[in-house]
Amino acid sequence: MSEQQEAQGGYQPNRLLDTLIKDLHLKNDAALCRTLQIGPPLISKIRHGRLPVSASILIRMHETTGRSIRELRQVLGDRRAKYRFGDIMGKPKTPKVEQAGESRSSDTGMSA
Repeated sequence: MSEQQEAQGGYQPNRLLDTLIKDLHLKNDAALCRTLQIGPPLISKIRHGRLPVSASILIRMHETTGRSIRELRQVLGDRRAKYRFGDIMGKPKTPKVEQAGESRSSDTGMSA
């Protein structure tokens, strides 16, 4: 994200993290990690723009602070109408289907 976008009030995860630290009366990111029960590398990646703030992190922030998800997203600068989970979450697992040409002789113990 460019500095110009940040100056216009776009997506700013640092603003959200700093607001949480201030509101929870914490000293630093390490204390925030302990409070949210997440690993320090996760906060570091969010702070440096290598990882977006996920829905699960927003939920933890909501549960910890009591702020609504909508309010947290406003501080974050997220203006999307819907918040989506990742591509993998929520998709049902598809069963493996045998190919038509495979022999079942190995299942019965008989050799061909």
